Formats: sequence, C-alpha cells, structure tokens
Amino acid sequence: MPFDRNPVAPPQPACPSPRIPLRQLRDPHLHIGPEAGDTDSDIALLLKWAGALKAEQPHVLGYPGSLDFDYAALAPLLSVLANNVGDPASADASAIHAKAYEQAVIDYFAQSAGSDPDAVYGYLTTGGTEGLLFGMATARTALPHAPVYASDQAHYSVGKAARLLGLQLITVVSRPDGTMDPDDLRSKLHQQTVLAPRNQSPGAIVLATIGTTMRGAYDDVTLLRDAAAMFGEVYVHADAALGGFIAAHAPSLPRWSFRHGADSVSISGHKMIGMPVPCGVVLARRHLVPDVTSAEYVQATDRTLGCSRSGLAAVLMWSALRRLGHTGMRTRVLGCLDVARYAADRLAAAGARPSRPTDSVVVCFDRPPPEVVDRWHLACEGDRAHIVTVAHVDRAAVDELCADLSHMRR
Repeated sequence: MPFDRNPVAPPQPACPSPRIPLRQLRDPHLHIGPEAGDTDSDIALLLKWAGALKAEQPHVLGYPGSLDFDYAALAPLLSVLANNVGDPASADASAIHAKAYEQAVIDYFAQSAGSDPDAVYGYLTTGGTEGLLFGMATARTALPHAPVYASDQAHYSVGKAARLLGLQLITVVSRPDGTMDPDDLRSKLHQQTVLAPRNQSPGAIVLATIGTTMRGAYDDVTLLRDAAAMFGEVYVHADAALGGFIAAHAPSLPRWSFRHGADSVSISGHKMIGMPVPCGVVLARRHLVPDVTSAEYVQATDRTLGCSRSGLAAVLMWSALRRLGHTGMRTRVLGCLDVARYAADRLAAAGARPSRPTDSVVVCFDRPPPEVVDRWHLACEGDRAHIVTVAHVDRAAVDELCADLSHMRR
C-alpha cells in the first residue's frame, strides 16, 4: 500500500517500540527497583516487544542484517551456559564451552575467504568492529610505526580503532565508483616517505573495505597492495563485514581475500547469514598473530581481544551454516544480488536516480521525504539514501517502496 500523506498516529504501545526516538529510550516502566518485578507481566512485555520487532521486519530495508531466520527449535540452548574462553583450538579448565562448533565455523569462513584453515588464526567476534580492531592490532604488531590508510568511504569504526590503538589515520579519497583511489594512496604514501627520517618509509597498514558502508563498493586488495608496496612493507586488512560473503560468490570475482593479498579479514555473521545476536569472525595469517598468552586460572592459550565469547552464537552460526553449506550460501548471495538488480531497475523507473556498484546488494537513490525514510528504515547520508537487499528483502518490498516514492512525487 502506498504511503499515506496524512497518516493517523498509532497509539503508543505498552512496550518500547523500535520507532521510539533515542531521547525517549529511558522508560520509567522498565525501572529495576529493590523488589522483584511481576515475572508474568514482564514476560508478556518482552514477548510484545519481540512481536513489534517481528512485525517491523518486512520494512527494514536500509540496514544490513538478514532477518529471515528462526532458531526457535533451538530454544533449549537458552538454558545452558557455553563460554568460549581463549583460543578456539585450546582446551580450558572449565570445559563448559562450544569451541568445537566455533572451530568448524572458523574453518568455513577461512575457506570462504580463500585460505587453507590451517594457515590462518581466527575466532568468533561480537561483530565487524571487534574484527577490525583485532586486524589493526595485529597490523600494529607487524608494523609498529606504520600509519593506517583508509578511504573516505570506510566504516566510522576505523577512526575509533585507530584512536584506541594509537595509530595515525590517513584518509585516502575514493573514486567515483566508491572504491579507494590507488593513485591518491600512492600520493599519501609518498608524502609520508618524504617526511620520514632519511626518506625511509615506516610502512603502511592499508584498510580495504569490502562493501563500503553507504555505497557497497568493493576495494581491490591486490591493486591497493601493489600501490603501497612501492613504498615499503605493507599489511592489508580487509574489512569485509558486509561484503565478504557476497564477494566470495559474486560473478565478477572481486579481489578481496587472502588469495588476493589480504593479511587479515573480518566478516560479520548476522549480516548475510541471519542471526538473533550480532557476531562475526576475524581471521589473520597465522604467522602474523602475536605469541600466545596463557593463564593458569583458565588453563587456555589466548590470542583473542575479549577472552570470553558467546558459545551460543557459535552454535547458532554453525547450525545456520550447516544448513547452507558453501553451495547454499552461493544460492543465497545470488538471490540477494538478483533483488538488488531488480531494485535498481524499479527505482530508476520511479525517478529516484539509483546507483549500484557491480555485484553489490547496496542500492543508493535520491533521499526521499522523512515519512518514507522512517517507514522503510532507510540509511541516509546527505541527499542520498540506500537499501541493502539482504535475504529478507524481496521484490514485493521493493515494489511497495517504489510505490511510496511515486506517490510522494505526485
């Protein structure tokens, strides 16, 4: 149904809605006091909240989390604790973990990222930002004085990671297609070399983005590595939070993985697989990962950033990947790309001036009025908005969005 120009304001629900503005998120009804709450009413409240989120899912087009999942059959997992402490391949004193499942997931990701699983170290992360932080920390160990070079299209967490690690961040301009400009990278590296003592380059940590945040473009790892290698040692981290699984199966074969020159890769799990909790995997060439740390208390080796990790997330991700396999993931990715092509065509017909990089699930178009942005949970930047055609986004949703756009233009 096309968007109503004068919609009637719905009654406020008795539980927090996904549409409540940030300033209203502190709800006095949710206050935790000195006495126990009413368990039955609290459960009813939470189920109503979950129902509100479920009802909203068909309209979530602007953010890259696949919502077509249902792990209800695994609900008994909620009654056990699985704490993965330390390295996934290391035993630990508690023995209350799901590390075998985590290791199977890591092997799958390694194969998807063009590596022999034995050649890389990896673990389950809380999401793309932790994976990015681990990759950059590994790079700092390898090249302690090197700046980080990232494009102006890189995720905002790159700046946060650089600050936490005390790394100089140098921004490289992007080309019209949204990818990092190798000529500007060379120029920035040349400037750093000139400024260095005796013109000796400190090396370069290159942050390649595989599926840029707003436009969905894939940086070319091979091209960027070759450009930077002219000025000394290079470490390339591929931030493939959104685009990793897509690039692995894209017909155009983007150069993004270990096979193409990456030293570490981070990929989100909840974006293409679909998960009820944010998660991901980070991988790095094994010889680049710092030496093992260990503690008698846990009796485990540990190269991770956080030590404790969710065994539940590992089991859920294993379950999803077991159902898909590599063949099923390819089918899933190709289906998402088909919807992206369809969306670009329909948005063009609606006069929204869409743009889409080759084999991307991100389609940008002219920013619509706030009512449409709000209804479809669109991500916006300046005068452009985008949709991300992950697995729950179908042609019917695209048609409904375009009907709203056409209606607003009348």
